[in-house]
Amino acid sequence: MPTPRTTAAALLSGAVLLSASLAACGPAGGGAAGGGGGEGDDRGRIWAQSLDWKDCPAPSPLQGGGEAPEPLPDGTRWQCATMRAPLDWDEPAGETIGLALIRAASRADAADRIGSLLFNFGGPGESGVATLPALAADYEQLRSRYDLVSFDPRGAGASSGVTCLDAQAAQAMTEQDDTPDDGDDEVTALLQARQHYADACEKKSGRVLPHVGTEDAARDMDLLRHLLGDDKLHYLGISYGTELGGVYAHLFPQHVGRAVLDGVVDPTLDQMEGALAQASGFQLAFDHFAQWCVDTGCALGDTPEEITQLVMRLEEALDDEPLAVGGERVFTGSQLIDAVVLALYLETAWPALEVGLQLLAADEGETLLGLADALIGRHAGGFSDQRDAQTAITCADRSDRYTVDDVMERAAAFEKASPLFGDTMLWDTLECTDWPVRGRAAHPDVSAPGAPPVLLVGNTGDPATPYEGATRMAERLGKGVGVELTYEGEGHGAYDSGNTCVREAVNAYLLDGTVPAAGTVCEREPLQGKG
Repeated sequence: MPTPRTTAAALLSGAVLLSASLAACGPAGGGAAGGGGGEGDDRGRIWAQSLDWKDCPAPSPLQGGGEAPEPLPDGTRWQCATMRAPLDWDEPAGETIGLALIRAASRADAADRIGSLLFNFGGPGESGVATLPALAADYEQLRSRYDLVSFDPRGAGASSGVTCLDAQAAQAMTEQDDTPDDGDDEVTALLQARQHYADACEKKSGRVLPHVGTEDAARDMDLLRHLLGDDKLHYLGISYGTELGGVYAHLFPQHVGRAVLDGVVDPTLDQMEGALAQASGFQLAFDHFAQWCVDTGCALGDTPEEITQLVMRLEEALDDEPLAVGGERVFTGSQLIDAVVLALYLETAWPALEVGLQLLAADEGETLLGLADALIGRHAGGFSDQRDAQTAITCADRSDRYTVDDVMERAAAFEKASPLFGDTMLWDTLECTDWPVRGRAAHPDVSAPGAPPVLLVGNTGDPATPYEGATRMAERLGKGVGVELTYEGEGHGAYDSGNTCVREAVNAYLLDGTVPAAGTVCEREPLQGKG
């Protein structure tokens, strides 16, 4: 699923949860530190550019819309700039694109300031320009020694964002039955919709589609490191951002600084294997939610099994007859699964999920529709391009191209892994089948011999990036590089859960360079009551 835990946190902290409860200054750029690795690559044009930092405007509709970011509590203003990068890194003297940047200056004086800390919030394709200010309070302690910096990765938001459908067609796609189970006609309809979507993406964004892969983004990050004046890239990557961090370490091990990968993607799995792991992960997370619900006096059922069956019945009923939800909107079975998925990204969203399911059982779907909209980037001004960017980046990276026969062959395994999410995760593996760009490989290369320690934070209850991914990332990074920290928690990722143990360990590494002892475990701080 596309949405990282951090975006869920930002969205669910606002109107969605309210509805449920009711029912950059630092170096200016252009510094010479670290070099650019640019022999023969038109270095004067790309590597010697200066970044023109100015007050940030409001996020564009493709970035998710909303108001311009407010100054931080100490009065520090957010600053934005545009960095030029080659459209094709294999032709650095050719066409360039603009990449949107944002920063907040460190509170440190020159003697204590380490440099810039670059964030990627996952997706792939999440707008860092919109997300970093929304979650800035979580990272205020890190600003004691770093400028906080993020960006819209190429193909996302204001960085030549990929767009495919107009608002009406995008809305229709969200209402598409994405788990055909009623004969060949539904399968044909799904395949036709996916073909139409791929054709639309090529028509509107074909120029950038071959150049939005993770290796391209990693090269952009090294250019940004150089322009920020840093010898080393200090980095906090979340969800897909961990894959991007691993690829960066593979390409530029000599430039890796203090790096933290939180909610770690398993780099050893192909798309089908990854989808099966996510099906199991989301089922486990739902089972934990259902047990919490029962333990705290749940109105949805007397056992976790009853709650699972309730959701399955609701999904089946909505597949047969979508629920009208105000105006011209409807709420479908596929959107119900989207809503549940989003709520499982964040443990503090469990009370909202319980209330939303209660209301849906009484034919009120607005609360869960709000969650489903958040997952696919629908907002008051239309749609962000997060889903389009996610598809474009995934399909540029991954060479897997599955058929309906492949899906049918794996159906039993997905059903066993998750009766609730298995079908959705399985049919999602067709997202790249008709894509106009060939993918690079079955999985990313993250081997990084010679890199310094990289802190990997794995969450035992993580639905989107199951815990085993951290161990496998450590193995692929290489001996002496990956250092694992375990969080025995819920939700996607760990640092933004607010867990004190995780925060202290990560902050000690980023701020002081103290690497946690191998095998460090942080225990969960249980969610209390119904919020």
